Amino acid sequence: MAEIWSTSNFTEPYWEKLEEKIMSHTSFGPRRPQRGKIKPEKADEVVARARQAQTERERSYREQSLKIHPWICARCGREFTNRNLHELTVHHKDGDHDNNPQDGSNWENLCIYCHDNEHRRHLDYLEGKGIQVGDEQGASLTQNPFANLKGLLKEKKP
Repeated sequence: MAEIWSTSNFTEPYWEKLEEKIMSHTSFGPRRPQRGKIKPEKADEVVARARQAQTERERSYREQSLKIHPWICARCGREFTNRNLHELTVHHKDGDHDNNPQDGSNWENLCIYCHDNEHRRHLDYLEGKGIQVGDEQGASLTQNPFANLKGLLKEKKP
């Protein structure tokens, strides 16, 4: 059975034809829109949804900050372009995420690494003052999966 599927049973022209067929029908780039198959009503709906989503994004404090402040990390000075802009975050200077003044005075753009470092520094400060942070304050587990294990083991002994 294995001999039927071995590559030695296929001749070289077979592989060349297969490769040609794959390469002629496969695109490795982005998909192209289908032409002539979208109804005008559907296109209007798609455009309207896209414009609405853009308006909602512009209302977010991140988009506002990116319009006001330069695309540079305020800590390390790393510059950003459209390609890597997703790695630039907005940090609230006072730590209050509800404090979003329109002038952007409570925001600073930080790269993801400096942003993580800034939050870690704050947690280290709190821990240094003896304040518990993170999971340490959470409730203990309420379920013990091994609670009845001892009884089960006693039953099985002969």
